[in-house]
Amino acid sequence: MGGAIFYEGYNSKAISQKEYAKQMGVTRAQFQYWLKLYELHGEEGLKNTYTNYSVRFKLDVLNYMVQSGASLMDTAALFKISSYTMVYDWQKKLETGDVEALEPREKGSPSMKKKSTQQLKHTPAKGSVEALEARIIQLEMENEYFKKVECLSSKQRKVTKQDKAEVVYELRYKYSVKELVKLAGIPRSTYYDLVKKRNQPDPDADLKVEIKSIYNEHEGRYGYRRIRDELANRGKKVNHKKVKRIMKELGLKCLVRMKKYKSYKGTVGKVAPNHLARQFNADAPNEKWVMDITEFKLFGEKLYLSPVLDLFNGEIITYTIGSRPTYSLVSEMLENALESLPEDHQLLMHSDQGWHYQMKQYRHTLQERGIKQSMSRKGNCYDNSVIENFFGIMKSEFLYYKDFESVEHFKQELEKYMEYYNMKRMKAKLKLSPVQYRTHFKQAA
Repeated sequence: MGGAIFYEGYNSKAISQKEYAKQMGVTRAQFQYWLKLYELHGEEGLKNTYTNYSVRFKLDVLNYMVQSGASLMDTAALFKISSYTMVYDWQKKLETGDVEALEPREKGSPSMKKKSTQQLKHTPAKGSVEALEARIIQLEMENEYFKKVECLSSKQRKVTKQDKAEVVYELRYKYSVKELVKLAGIPRSTYYDLVKKRNQPDPDADLKVEIKSIYNEHEGRYGYRRIRDELANRGKKVNHKKVKRIMKELGLKCLVRMKKYKSYKGTVGKVAPNHLARQFNADAPNEKWVMDITEFKLFGEKLYLSPVLDLFNGEIITYTIGSRPTYSLVSEMLENALESLPEDHQLLMHSDQGWHYQMKQYRHTLQERGIKQSMSRKGNCYDNSVIENFFGIMKSEFLYYKDFESVEHFKQELEKYMEYYNMKRMKAKLKLSPVQYRTHFKQAA
């Protein structure tokens, strides 16, 4: 190749690569390639090498380059190929043709185009060994192709042209791309667009890693909007549509929600007016609290959860849980909640018309602390929709999401979830967790 002669007279301290290559009448890239060969293989790398490479060898080289992410020049040098441009030619042939395009040409042999024309003229006779072999290959190709497509269709409703192109790409080394594209019923341009994109670095690679990390950190509870907000908190502004698209690509989905306990038994005490009137916003902590009871079954028994929520930041002030919906479920919750209420307050406490909240003891406790009582209108769940929404979130993110060994184990995990909900889980409206938002408010005041 002449590389050894050029390399012997080169002194990197005396002259640049560009100038030296110019003096020797070669391109800078060619000289750099010789340097790489020498670094990897010594003088052996600069000797004339075998150039009639087999298809298997060429595929091994191209596979290595794709899987390792090595550059074209580094790959060629590693395999001690006489010219790095050969690898580029192989890559292009594979992208625009099929495996047969990599077959080494014999001296004086016709071009690939002429070869294929001759093959058409000499179609194997029906029933011949060649015809049977060709049919077997065709059936194997169809079998492999449809198996992969069927696998895709079981994961999603509709198989797209892009999905079919992916399958063709996977099978390109085993079968003719031309035949695969025909079998898939997609334009060649669709396949070549995919190949072109695959050979380019993914511009969203880092973003995908971060989105998956956020999703896993919150155990699949975040949808695309919350993930977008979390990215913004980390200094990365990304359109919600893009986050949604990437999550779909990665197969990341949120969970679904479910039902509530009905505690209304008619009038058993005194019903308060609806002072809240769906004004669910609060300007400061401890201005408006809402509460309700939800019911669910676990290990063959019913459990009842009674939380109280601050409308200022959606924080769960406290909660109680029991196996029966007795008044103590609410009274203990109220007692615990009022321990954190400052003496100087103007609190409005809202609930539905459940019998617990009509009880004389309950109303008397509120009056003693100077709390204004408010109740939803009869049969109108929207008057207390914030706490209803919390129950939906809690059931989908926790109750129906995790496996529990016992009721006791459930209660331990519930405590962890409530802490997570208050301390860490971002509320879409606030862009922060409830406790982070309250802390930020107090610091700014």
